[in-house]
Formats: sequence, structure tokens, C-alpha cells
Amino acid sequence: MNSKEVRTGVGLCVGDVKAMVEFYRDVLGLNANWDGGDFADFETASGNLALFMYSREQFAKAFNWEYEPPKGINQSFEIGLWLPTYADVDAEYERLSKLGVSLPSGAPITYPFGIRNFYVADPEGNLIEIGSDRAE
Repeated sequence: MNSKEVRTGVGLCVGDVKAMVEFYRDVLGLNANWDGGDFADFETASGNLALFMYSREQFAKAFNWEYEPPKGINQSFEIGLWLPTYADVDAEYERLSKLGVSLPSGAPITYPFGIRNFYVADPEGNLIEIGSDRAE
């Protein structure tokens, strides 16, 4: 593979597709392509299929696996949503904190290596890093 020609995407296996689409679409503000079924994808600056989700139960059935829903905060991966500037990170933190979403890391932090970020947990405990590497 030539890495410069490969597009990447993150797929989430989810328990409640409707609740998760509503969170990513209505709370985070991502444009959703969803027909009400077991699959949805979200349009970002990275294009369609950069983030998509599908029913965890249907995924397990497709491989004849036992369905085992996760519990609590998922500490095995994160989704990064990168904003233009630190000020955008702060504004998004203020907006989301007023909506009462789970903010497990608290207020945004600027790290010595130049990234300012905070974390949101979606309704199923997946971590979303909202950050920027640009002060202005």
C-alpha cells in the first residue's frame, strides 16, 4: 500500500444506533448520513466514511460471535476531532458543558508539546478528544 493514497476511517460498533447518531449529529454537530437503520456515516473535513458506526449486535451476528456489550468508559481507543485553534477548543468546551455531556477530563489543558484538548464521553463511553495544535 502507498500510505499517501490510503484513506482511513474509524468505525464504531454501537449498542443503540439511534442514540449514538443523535449524539454525534445533534450534540457534536457532525453531518450524518443515516436512514434509521443499523449503519450511519458522518461527513467531516476528512470526507465521508472518516467516521461511521453500525450495530454491535448485527456485527456480532455477521461473524457468528456472541454479543457482549461493553461497560463504562472505553479505554482502548479515542476519536480525535481537531479544531482550527485553541480558542475553538475553549468555545466547544463551553458549549458542551452547558449541554450536560460527560466531560471526564474536565476543562481544556494546554500541554508542553503544544496540544490543547479535553475529552467527551459519548453515550456508550467512547472517548472523543477535542483539540487543536494551533494557538492562533
